[in-house]
Amino acid sequence: MIVVSDTSPINYLLLIDQIDLLPRLFQQVIIPGIVRDEMLDPLAPPVLRQWIANPPSWLTVQTVSEIDVTLHSLDPGEQAAITLAQTLPADLLIIDERLGRRIASNRGIPIIGTLGILDDAASQGLIELAEVITRLQQTNFRISRRIVQTLLENRG
Repeated sequence: MIVVSDTSPINYLLLIDQIDLLPRLFQQVIIPGIVRDEMLDPLAPPVLRQWIANPPSWLTVQTVSEIDVTLHSLDPGEQAAITLAQTLPADLLIIDERLGRRIASNRGIPIIGTLGILDDAASQGLIELAEVITRLQQTNFRISRRIVQTLLENRG
């Protein structure tokens, strides 16, 4: 399975100490070089900068030589992730931002976000969903109460 990720999901999984879900669910994850550069940015969270400075063996960084110019409304990491997902082609794109998700879906790229990863992990008995969502809500991750309630009710 070819899985490409944007910056945000990796950041949030690190912040809630659940980054190991990625190799458990997908074995390998590919990020564009631009995403790695975003992670190394001095303004990025320290935990993210430290993690990417010594990346795990399951993470591959791949150069995206030419960004799809029609993606100009997105940030550089999202542009590169969607371009890479189209080029490979990827079986799945991990992306959280609403506009990026919509554009990827419109292009036929299967997507999942941080919440989807947590839900899949809970389905496999890897995590306790309510506990992990509580930790996620303590970050600056934006999520509606309705979505949280629906996820937790589906687990119940």
